[in-house]
Amino acid sequence: MDIGTNSTRLLVADVAGGRLVQEQDRRTEITRLGEGVDGAGRLADAAMERVLETCARYHAAIEASGADRVVAVLTSAVRDAANGNDFEEELHRRFGFDAQTISGDREAWLTYRGATSWRDHAEPLLVLDIGGGSTELVVGAGDDVEFHVSTQIGSVRFTERHLRHDPPSDPELAACRSAVRAGLEAAVPEDVRSRATDGIAVAGTPTSFAAIEQGLEPYDRDRVHGHRLTRDSCERVLERLAALPLEERRTVPGLHPERAPTIVAGGLILAETMNVFALEAMEVSERDILEGAALEAESRVADEADSP
Repeated sequence: MDIGTNSTRLLVADVAGGRLVQEQDRRTEITRLGEGVDGAGRLADAAMERVLETCARYHAAIEASGADRVVAVLTSAVRDAANGNDFEEELHRRFGFDAQTISGDREAWLTYRGATSWRDHAEPLLVLDIGGGSTELVVGAGDDVEFHVSTQIGSVRFTERHLRHDPPSDPELAACRSAVRAGLEAAVPEDVRSRATDGIAVAGTPTSFAAIEQGLEPYDRDRVHGHRLTRDSCERVLERLAALPLEERRTVPGLHPERAPTIVAGGLILAETMNVFALEAMEVSERDILEGAALEAESRVADEADSP
Protein backbone atom coordinates (compact mmCIF):
# COMPACT_ATOMS: atom_id res chain seq x y z
CA MET A 1 0.00 0.00 0.00
CA ASP A 2 1.10 3.55 -0.78
CA ILE A 3 -0.48 6.00 1.65
CA GLY A 4 0.32 9.30 0.04
CA THR A 5 -0.60 12.94 0.51
CA ASN A 6 -3.43 12.85 -2.04
CA SER A 7 -4.24 9.19 -2.65
CA THR A 8 -4.20 5.78 -0.97
CA ARG A 9 -3.34 2.93 -3.31
CA LEU A 10 -3.22 -0.85 -3.17
CA LEU A 11 -1.30 -3.42 -5.20
CA VAL A 12 -1.68 -7.15 -4.61
CA ALA A 13 0.71 -9.15 -6.75
CA ASP A 14 2.80 -12.28 -7.05
CA VAL A 15 6.47 -11.30 -7.02
CA ALA A 16 9.37 -13.69 -7.60
CA GLY A 17 12.93 -13.52 -8.84
CA GLY A 18 13.05 -9.74 -8.68
CA ARG A 19 10.06 -9.17 -10.93
CA LEU A 20 6.32 -8.75 -10.71
CA VAL A 21 4.91 -12.02 -12.06
CA GLN A 22 1.17 -11.50 -11.78
CA GLU A 23 -0.95 -8.56 -10.66
CA GLN A 24 -4.02 -9.70 -8.75
CA ASP A 25 -5.60 -6.46 -7.59
CA ARG A 26 -4.95 -2.73 -7.91
CA ARG A 27 -7.00 0.08 -6.41
CA THR A 28 -6.75 3.85 -5.96
CA GLU A 29 -8.84 6.17 -3.80
CA ILE A 30 -8.33 9.92 -3.48
CA THR A 31 -8.22 10.40 0.30
CA ARG A 32 -6.44 13.80 0.66
CA LEU A 33 -4.50 12.83 3.78
CA GLY A 34 -2.28 15.90 3.40
CA GLU A 35 -5.14 18.40 3.30
CA GLY A 36 -4.04 21.38 5.39
CA VAL A 37 -0.77 19.82 6.60
CA ASP A 38 1.36 22.49 4.94
CA GLY A 39 -0.31 25.19 7.03
CA ALA A 40 -1.27 23.38 10.24
CA GLY A 41 1.64 20.96 10.56
CA ARG A 42 -0.73 18.16 11.60
CA LEU A 43 -2.87 15.50 9.95
CA ALA A 44 -6.53 16.48 10.28
CA ASP A 45 -8.88 14.06 12.02
CA ALA A 46 -11.24 13.95 9.03
CA ALA A 47 -8.35 13.25 6.65
CA MET A 48 -7.04 10.40 8.81
CA GLU A 49 -10.52 8.91 9.03
CA ARG A 50 -10.86 8.93 5.23
CA VAL A 51 -7.63 6.96 4.94
CA LEU A 52 -8.57 4.54 7.72
CA GLU A 53 -11.92 3.81 6.06
CA THR A 54 -10.12 3.11 2.78
CA CYS A 55 -7.58 0.91 4.55
CA ALA A 56 -10.39 -1.12 6.08
CA ARG A 57 -11.65 -1.94 2.59
CA TYR A 58 -8.14 -2.70 1.39
CA HIS A 59 -7.52 -4.88 4.44
CA ALA A 60 -10.54 -7.01 3.53
CA ALA A 61 -9.22 -7.41 -0.03
CA ILE A 62 -5.77 -8.32 1.27
CA GLU A 63 -7.21 -10.93 3.63
CA ALA A 64 -9.25 -12.44 0.79
CA SER A 65 -6.16 -12.61 -1.43
CA GLY A 66 -4.13 -14.63 1.08
CA ALA A 67 -1.10 -12.35 0.70
CA ASP A 68 2.01 -13.56 2.55
CA ARG A 69 3.36 -10.10 3.34
CA VAL A 70 1.70 -6.71 3.72
CA VAL A 71 3.73 -3.51 3.54
CA ALA A 72 2.37 0.04 3.77
CA VAL A 73 4.62 2.98 2.91
CA LEU A 74 3.67 6.42 4.21
CA THR A 75 5.21 9.43 2.54
CA SER A 76 5.29 13.23 2.60
CA ALA A 77 2.15 14.12 4.58
CA VAL A 78 3.02 11.75 7.41
CA ARG A 79 6.70 12.75 7.36
CA ASP A 80 5.73 16.41 7.75
CA ALA A 81 2.99 16.03 10.37
CA ALA A 82 3.60 16.35 14.10
CA ASN A 83 1.11 13.51 14.67
CA GLY A 84 2.45 11.31 11.87
CA ASN A 85 3.87 8.69 14.24
CA ASP A 86 0.51 8.39 15.98
CA PHE A 87 -1.17 7.72 12.64
CA GLU A 88 1.43 5.11 11.70
CA GLU A 89 0.83 3.33 15.01
CA GLU A 90 -2.93 3.44 14.49
CA LEU A 91 -2.58 1.71 11.12
CA HIS A 92 -0.55 -1.04 12.74
CA ARG A 93 -2.95 -1.38 15.67
CA ARG A 94 -6.08 -1.62 13.54
CA PHE A 95 -4.85 -3.67 10.62
CA GLY A 96 -1.50 -5.19 11.55
CA PHE A 97 0.20 -3.54 8.59
CA ASP A 98 3.97 -3.26 8.45
CA ALA A 99 3.47 0.50 8.18
CA GLN A 100 6.64 2.50 7.50
CA THR A 101 7.00 6.26 7.22
CA ILE A 102 9.80 6.38 4.69
CA SER A 103 12.32 9.12 4.03
CA GLY A 104 12.26 11.17 0.85
CA ASP A 105 15.47 9.45 -0.25
CA ARG A 106 13.96 6.00 0.13
CA GLU A 107 10.76 7.14 -1.57
CA ALA A 108 12.87 8.28 -4.53
CA TRP A 109 14.76 4.97 -4.73
CA LEU A 110 11.62 2.81 -4.51
CA THR A 111 9.95 4.89 -7.20
CA TYR A 112 12.99 4.57 -9.46
CA ARG A 113 13.11 0.82 -8.92
CA GLY A 114 9.42 0.40 -9.72
CA ALA A 115 9.40 2.76 -12.70
CA THR A 116 12.42 1.17 -14.39
CA SER A 117 11.59 -2.46 -13.60
CA TRP A 118 9.85 -2.98 -16.93
CA ARG A 119 12.38 -1.46 -19.34
CA ASP A 120 16.14 -1.32 -19.96
CA HIS A 121 17.97 2.00 -20.14
CA ALA A 122 21.70 2.37 -20.59
CA GLU A 123 21.73 6.17 -20.79
CA PRO A 124 21.01 8.48 -17.82
CA LEU A 125 17.27 8.71 -17.31
CA LEU A 126 15.13 10.99 -15.14
CA VAL A 127 12.38 9.39 -13.08
CA LEU A 128 9.88 12.00 -11.88
CA ASP A 129 7.33 11.27 -9.15
CA ILE A 130 4.90 14.14 -8.53
CA GLY A 131 3.19 13.70 -5.21
CA GLY A 132 0.78 15.80 -3.22
CA GLY A 133 3.32 16.97 -0.67
CA SER A 134 6.66 16.24 -2.32
CA THR A 135 8.19 15.55 -5.70
CA GLU A 136 11.02 13.07 -6.12
CA LEU A 137 13.55 13.27 -8.94
CA VAL A 138 16.01 10.47 -9.66
CA VAL A 139 18.63 10.29 -12.40
CA GLY A 140 20.17 6.92 -13.07
CA ALA A 141 21.22 4.35 -15.64
CA GLY A 142 20.33 0.71 -15.21
CA ASP A 143 20.47 -0.20 -11.52
CA ASP A 144 22.85 2.66 -10.74
CA VAL A 145 21.32 5.80 -9.28
CA GLU A 146 23.55 8.80 -9.97
CA PHE A 147 21.44 11.44 -8.23
CA HIS A 148 18.22 11.61 -6.25
CA VAL A 149 16.40 14.29 -4.31
CA SER A 150 13.06 14.67 -2.55
CA THR A 151 11.68 18.21 -2.72
CA GLN A 152 8.90 20.05 -0.88
CA ILE A 153 7.22 20.72 -4.22
CA GLY A 154 3.84 18.97 -4.37
CA SER A 155 0.47 19.35 -6.07
CA VAL A 156 -1.52 19.68 -2.84
CA ARG A 157 1.10 21.84 -1.12
CA PHE A 158 1.45 24.26 -4.06
CA THR A 159 -2.30 24.42 -4.68
CA GLU A 160 -2.78 25.54 -1.08
CA ARG A 161 0.12 27.99 -1.29
CA HIS A 162 -0.49 29.61 -4.67
CA LEU A 163 -3.80 28.76 -6.40
CA ARG A 164 -6.61 30.33 -4.40
CA HIS A 165 -9.08 31.48 -7.09
CA ASP A 166 -11.40 29.28 -9.15
CA PRO A 167 -10.16 29.08 -11.83
CA PRO A 168 -6.67 30.24 -10.88
CA SER A 169 -5.76 33.76 -11.95
CA ASP A 170 -2.91 34.42 -14.35
CA PRO A 171 -0.75 36.00 -11.60
CA GLU A 172 -1.34 32.93 -9.39
CA LEU A 173 -0.36 30.58 -12.20
CA ALA A 174 2.76 32.62 -12.93
CA ALA A 175 3.74 32.69 -9.25
CA CYS A 176 3.22 28.94 -8.88
CA ARG A 177 5.21 28.19 -12.03
CA SER A 178 8.02 30.48 -10.87
CA ALA A 179 8.12 28.80 -7.45
CA VAL A 180 8.24 25.36 -9.05
CA ARG A 181 11.07 26.36 -11.37
CA ALA A 182 13.07 27.95 -8.56
CA GLY A 183 12.62 24.88 -6.39
CA LEU A 184 13.68 22.50 -9.14
CA GLU A 185 16.73 24.53 -10.11
CA ALA A 186 17.80 24.75 -6.48
CA ALA A 187 17.29 21.02 -5.89
CA VAL A 188 18.96 19.60 -9.01
CA PRO A 189 22.38 20.86 -10.19
CA GLU A 190 22.56 21.94 -13.82
CA ASP A 191 25.13 19.27 -14.71
CA VAL A 192 22.74 16.57 -13.45
CA ARG A 193 19.86 18.06 -15.44
CA SER A 194 21.94 18.11 -18.61
CA ARG A 195 22.90 14.42 -18.28
CA ALA A 196 19.34 13.07 -18.44
CA THR A 197 18.56 12.17 -22.03
CA ASP A 198 15.04 10.86 -21.43
CA GLY A 199 12.48 10.69 -18.66
CA ILE A 200 9.75 8.59 -17.06
CA ALA A 201 6.93 10.35 -15.21
CA VAL A 202 4.84 8.47 -12.65
CA ALA A 203 1.85 9.12 -10.38
CA GLY A 204 -1.52 10.78 -10.87
CA THR A 205 -0.56 13.97 -12.67
CA PRO A 206 1.28 12.48 -15.69
CA THR A 207 -1.11 9.52 -15.97
CA SER A 208 -4.04 11.97 -15.95
CA PHE A 209 -2.38 14.17 -18.58
CA ALA A 210 -1.78 11.12 -20.79
CA ALA A 211 -5.41 10.05 -20.43
CA ILE A 212 -6.73 13.58 -21.08
CA GLU A 213 -4.58 13.99 -24.19
CA GLN A 214 -5.97 10.72 -25.57
CA GLY A 215 -9.54 11.47 -24.43
CA LEU A 216 -9.75 8.18 -22.55
CA GLU A 217 -13.19 7.67 -21.05
CA PRO A 218 -13.14 5.34 -19.24
CA TYR A 219 -9.51 5.42 -18.11
CA ASP A 220 -7.39 2.76 -19.82
CA ARG A 221 -4.16 1.81 -18.00
CA ASP A 222 -2.80 -0.07 -21.02
CA ARG A 223 -3.06 3.01 -23.22
CA VAL A 224 -1.65 5.31 -20.53
CA HIS A 225 1.36 3.12 -19.67
CA GLY A 226 4.19 3.86 -22.09
CA HIS A 227 2.47 6.88 -23.65
CA ARG A 228 4.95 9.62 -24.62
CA LEU A 229 3.75 13.01 -23.46
CA THR A 230 5.46 15.86 -25.32
CA ARG A 231 6.29 19.20 -23.75
CA ASP A 232 3.93 20.98 -26.16
CA SER A 233 1.02 18.63 -25.44
CA CYS A 234 1.64 18.97 -21.71
CA GLU A 235 1.36 22.76 -21.99
CA ARG A 236 -1.82 22.47 -24.08
CA VAL A 237 -3.52 20.19 -21.53
CA LEU A 238 -2.35 22.43 -18.70
CA GLU A 239 -3.71 25.57 -20.39
CA ARG A 240 -7.07 23.86 -20.90
CA LEU A 241 -7.35 22.68 -17.29
CA ALA A 242 -6.21 25.98 -15.79
CA ALA A 243 -8.94 27.88 -17.67
CA LEU A 244 -11.78 25.73 -16.27
CA PRO A 245 -13.62 26.23 -12.97
CA LEU A 246 -13.28 23.28 -10.61
CA GLU A 247 -16.70 21.77 -11.33
CA GLU A 248 -16.04 21.80 -15.08
CA ARG A 249 -12.55 20.39 -14.52
CA ARG A 250 -14.13 17.42 -12.74
CA THR A 251 -15.92 16.44 -15.97
CA VAL A 252 -12.85 16.40 -18.25
CA PRO A 253 -12.54 12.96 -19.89
CA GLY A 254 -9.52 11.09 -18.57
CA LEU A 255 -9.35 13.01 -15.27
CA HIS A 256 -10.53 11.41 -12.03
CA PRO A 257 -12.97 13.97 -10.56
CA GLU A 258 -11.20 13.92 -7.18
CA ARG A 259 -7.90 14.88 -8.81
CA ALA A 260 -9.43 18.04 -10.27
CA PRO A 261 -8.69 20.31 -7.25
CA THR A 262 -4.90 19.81 -7.48
CA ILE A 263 -4.27 18.85 -11.11
CA VAL A 264 -3.30 22.37 -12.22
CA ALA A 265 -0.45 22.64 -9.71
CA GLY A 266 0.58 19.10 -10.64
CA GLY A 267 0.60 20.07 -14.30
CA LEU A 268 2.80 23.08 -13.59
CA ILE A 269 5.28 20.78 -11.82
CA LEU A 270 5.26 18.38 -14.77
CA ALA A 271 5.65 21.14 -17.36
CA GLU A 272 8.41 22.95 -15.51
CA THR A 273 10.34 19.72 -14.92
CA MET A 274 10.37 19.11 -18.68
CA ASN A 275 11.48 22.71 -19.23
CA VAL A 276 14.22 22.65 -16.58
CA PHE A 277 15.59 19.31 -17.85
CA ALA A 278 15.17 20.37 -21.51
CA LEU A 279 13.19 17.21 -22.29
CA GLU A 280 10.98 17.35 -25.36
CA ALA A 281 8.92 14.42 -24.07
CA MET A 282 8.57 12.03 -21.14
CA GLU A 283 7.29 8.49 -21.02
CA VAL A 284 4.32 7.99 -18.70
CA SER A 285 4.44 4.92 -16.47
CA GLU A 286 1.82 3.13 -14.40
CA ARG A 287 4.64 1.44 -12.46
CA ASP A 288 6.01 3.37 -9.52
CA ILE A 289 6.58 3.14 -5.78
CA LEU A 290 4.01 0.36 -5.40
CA GLU A 291 6.04 -1.94 -7.65
CA GLY A 292 9.26 -0.76 -6.01
CA ALA A 293 7.94 -1.57 -2.53
CA ALA A 294 6.70 -4.97 -3.72
CA LEU A 295 10.09 -5.82 -5.23
CA GLU A 296 11.88 -4.70 -2.07
CA ALA A 297 9.54 -6.78 0.10
CA GLU A 298 10.28 -9.85 -2.03
CA SER A 299 14.03 -9.19 -1.67
CA ARG A 300 13.69 -8.98 2.10
CA VAL A 301 11.80 -12.29 2.20
CA ALA A 302 14.57 -13.91 0.14
CA ASP A 303 17.27 -12.47 2.41
CA GLU A 304 15.46 -13.75 5.51
CA ALA A 305 15.17 -17.21 3.96
CA ASP A 306 18.91 -17.26 3.22
CA SER A 307 19.99 -16.06 6.67
CA PRO A 308 21.03 -18.76 9.20
